[in-house]
Amino acid sequence: MLYFLSLSLSLILIPVAMVFFGLLWRKSPPREINELYGYRTPRSKQSQEAWDFAHAYHARVWLYSGLALLVLTAVALALLANKENYLTYFMVIMAVQIAVMLGSLAPTELALKKRFGRKRDE
Repeated sequence: MLYFLSLSLSLILIPVAMVFFGLLWRKSPPREINELYGYRTPRSKQSQEAWDFAHAYHARVWLYSGLALLVLTAVALALLANKENYLTYFMVIMAVQIAVMLGSLAPTELALKKRFGRKRDE
């Protein structure tokens, strides 16, 4: 049971991180374009306005995606508590979480493209 609990805690890390950064960037996004921290894609770094927009937009995407993942993960963990082959399910849940986290880049990039047009090098 302790092993199940430790794995369960590791499964909530991605949704919690998404919610955390969603809230953080909503209140206090990185102020200046940089190479160390923030939503750093070529399109978001093309101007300060694009940088600010990307963080405001992506904060919402991660906040709502993270909350949805957190709820779905909690439900899945409750259903898996007495299963014998829970490791397979855990791997599937983790794969879905990673897919959602990486897939959340698409709406932000599309919004940046719609609002600011093509990247400079396109």
